[in-house]
Amino acid sequence: MPDDQFSDLLLAWFDRHGRHDLPWQFDRSPYRVWISEIMLQQTQVVTAVKYFNRFIENFPDVTTLSKAKQDYVLHHWTGLGYYARARNLHKTAKIIDEQYDGKLPLDLNSLINLPGIGRSTAGAILSLACEQRHPILDGNVKRVLSRYHGVEGWPGKKDVEANLWSYAELHTPAELISSYTQAIMDLGATLCIRRKPDCQHCPLNHDCVAFKTGREHELPESKPKSNLPNRETIFAIIENNSGEILLEQRPSTGIWGSLWCFPEFPTDKSIEISLLEKYGYKLKDKIEFKTFKHTFSHFHLSIKPVHIRLKTQTNRINDARLSTWVKLEANHQLGFPAPVVSILKNLNNSKRIVLNES
Repeated sequence: MPDDQFSDLLLAWFDRHGRHDLPWQFDRSPYRVWISEIMLQQTQVVTAVKYFNRFIENFPDVTTLSKAKQDYVLHHWTGLGYYARARNLHKTAKIIDEQYDGKLPLDLNSLINLPGIGRSTAGAILSLACEQRHPILDGNVKRVLSRYHGVEGWPGKKDVEANLWSYAELHTPAELISSYTQAIMDLGATLCIRRKPDCQHCPLNHDCVAFKTGREHELPESKPKSNLPNRETIFAIIENNSGEILLEQRPSTGIWGSLWCFPEFPTDKSIEISLLEKYGYKLKDKIEFKTFKHTFSHFHLSIKPVHIRLKTQTNRINDARLSTWVKLEANHQLGFPAPVVSILKNLNNSKRIVLNES
């Protein structure tokens, strides 16, 4: 049976202080909510808003998204990170277009069976767009419920998460479902934040275990720390005599799956030999630049850019499906990892590498 006091207090707060002008709250449809929820999985609202508007402008419906090239979809995701989200969006759009006549299925199990849609995302789609009663448990909601009920343990552990799901189910009301769902997400995003929560203005503070016991900074418990391993790579910025830069498409799985990147080499010594063996290119000269670090969720990647100019005029590539020469000034409708975007932007702005030489 739903806990009416919890939801009543939260809904009253939401009416006065909640967010009511987010772009996916207008013309609210299962498709628009789906896109927004996938973006918000690893992205703050202020960033997601800009990407959401541009994404919807280019992919206004499931059919348009399903028929687009994956490169074009990834291009509109460039900078958001966690690119598996975009690949799954594209894959799921194709399934929906082919099997559901271009409309998202409106039952929980069918949604959960689609790539990239878990229980919480499916619940958000159905509650926000269809007023169906389904609890959600995103990061913000986990934080609110962990503090309110004094839940011990890291929310990523299965038994802790199961406990939080039971509380999420308890507090989800029988009516005003979309408002409640948005309200509990808003509370976690604006007041019950990770650091320095504003407990004095929280509508739930009278019964919040963490607030009453002074543990709001301890709950929810953090993920057990582990030392991230370090990996190293070399970005070869290969430039031909026409000023074009060689890019290669990465495998569909693994980091930066299906994105376009500079050719990579494990060591400096391997560059010249590999250039000749793999591409048939002869090196004219190269300039090495300072290594910089890019951090993923599970490791640090140290990247050393090396600018290479070729000895002879060439635009030959071994496999046109997986490699391409790009002009810096062109509007590339491809997906790039953030470090590649940064380097290409520097190249385009100055027509030369502007990283600090080592």
